Amino acid sequence: MQKTDTPRTVGLVGLGLVGTAISEHLISGGYRVIGFDIDPARCEALDKRGGVAVKSPVEVASHADQIFLSLMTTEVVCQVIEAENGLLEADRTPHLIIDTTTGTPPETIALGERLQTQGIEFLDAPISGSSQQIRDREALFLVGGSEHAYRACKPLLATITNKALYVGPTGSGAKVKLASNLILGLNRLALAEGLVFAEHIGLQLEPFLEILKQSPAYSVAMDVKGEKMIRGDFSPQAKVSQHSKDLKIILEYANKSDRTLPMAQLHQQILAGLIEQGDGDLDCSAVIKALRDKS
Repeated sequence: MQKTDTPRTVGLVGLGLVGTAISEHLISGGYRVIGFDIDPARCEALDKRGGVAVKSPVEVASHADQIFLSLMTTEVVCQVIEAENGLLEADRTPHLIIDTTTGTPPETIALGERLQTQGIEFLDAPISGSSQQIRDREALFLVGGSEHAYRACKPLLATITNKALYVGPTGSGAKVKLASNLILGLNRLALAEGLVFAEHIGLQLEPFLEILKQSPAYSVAMDVKGEKMIRGDFSPQAKVSQHSKDLKIILEYANKSDRTLPMAQLHQQILAGLIEQGDGDLDCSAVIKALRDKS
């Protein structure tokens, strides 16, 4: 096993909403965070938070042998790892890569197999929860890969969240996250439609939301997105475009298995409408905006 320059150095590629929240916990936990993002403003923000921004993934791997990835797609993950100036071009390759991206299971499995042949542990560890839930230590890591590697990195994961589950071999994290996201997204959609209906029949939404939280209709979406929907606060914690991307993967995966997901298809159409009108960077709670517009 290779050793880092300092045992408390951690790499991070991808400094968006999730990556930023991860970096905040790592820095406050005493880790030296070496990070990269294609957006210079995000790199500058990492420097201001107390991390160290570098100019490429290969530079991240030159300083850290434990590296988090927080990226949009598995295709981008493969590029960051294997393409020019990727992690594998460093003089020494990382020992452990923890990929928090909500990815495509077959490609994730294939990537893990390629890395294993090079002696690199790869954990697909998507996070169930928004960036705010990560900040509040309420998000859940769904970890696939070697159980030995999972046990070894539990102290590192515990710096970020109180919740982490080992769910099986490589690719299992992606599979569980996609199925979970399908249900979570439909919970949000159901909540939004219920609130629009309640508003239409003359109910006051804030007291109605409190009633819902005590009723059999309760879901965590009410705690996380209820107030945002009522107030029209669509500042992003998890973007419409991100969930639309996840639904695209879900629907493609289902299609390959000859499965039909009618509610997911409808949800994807609603999110596509938001994106078409320029609202893709709004929070997922903006689904209520689409339903109000339809009303």
